[in-house]
Amino acid sequence: MQTNDNLPTREEVLDAAERVRGLVERTPLTEVRFGGHRLWLKCESLQTGGSFKLRGASNRLALLNEAERKAGVVAFSSGNHAQGVAIAARRLGVPATIVMPSDAPAPKVEGTRAQGADIVFYDRRTEDRVAIAAALAAERGGVVVPSFDDRHIIAGQGTAGLEIADQCPEPVRRIVVCCGGGGLAAGLALACPEAGMVIVEPEGWDDMGRSLALGHIVPVAPDAPPTACDALQTPLVSPLTFGVLRQRGAAARSVTEAEVRAAVRFAWHELGLLVEPGGSAALAAVLAGKVELEPGTVVMLTGGNMDPAIHAEWVA
Repeated sequence: MQTNDNLPTREEVLDAAERVRGLVERTPLTEVRFGGHRLWLKCESLQTGGSFKLRGASNRLALLNEAERKAGVVAFSSGNHAQGVAIAARRLGVPATIVMPSDAPAPKVEGTRAQGADIVFYDRRTEDRVAIAAALAAERGGVVVPSFDDRHIIAGQGTAGLEIADQCPEPVRRIVVCCGGGGLAAGLALACPEAGMVIVEPEGWDDMGRSLALGHIVPVAPDAPPTACDALQTPLVSPLTFGVLRQRGAAARSVTEAEVRAAVRFAWHELGLLVEPGGSAALAAVLAGKVELEPGTVVMLTGGNMDPAIHAEWVA
């Protein structure tokens, strides 16, 4: 277990905000009314690349030295981190290789490839993406850019929290956030230390919630059920993200596939927003009554990369 001394800090989030200024969009914070309550939605689904992942990727790649930039980077992702790294790499002139699951949504694959990144596919059920990425990086002399197990990635994601604090016209008392590896949740916890944190995962993939409850990290069960939330299918969380969220006393909720579908439909019909399944998990928990609402509650919409045909079927 890492000690608190080794965890990322709010100062690192503040540094990241200066570093990524001009490289990421300041996404809208939208007011909505639900169940007699006023809520705030942070629309990271409208970020460049369709998710918050560009924040962490931009911060991490901006810290590469000249030799590392020439050698390139390797990342592993089902799509959103892939696109974030690919966009940041293209802007900085850094070669990028992305290890993606063979069942990644087509729009995410196409979006990553369109940014000029090379793609290496793997089977998420039988192969180890971390090992594949490490081998590729060793072979090419490149730098592995993890999707959440990196203090600079966490700090970069936390810049969304600094924006929230600046944008919200009332004190931010609670942030409800989708959680895969926990990079965004940890970053927000650092950026907004006065706000309570509620992390939301798909049922069966709720390893962060179970880890927090047990006080130590546990993996996703090998027989975890299928989920449409591809962005949240992280088999094992990081000591960094777990450490920050445990330190902050984060609460955890899980949502069903039906609740996720309902959230995708609500976002489209009520808000006019295309939000992918994994990006709507926090909203799903709120709509299902699994989160107590209070003034100053912010709900994260974290990604908008969904196959158009599947989205049309879901919202019909």
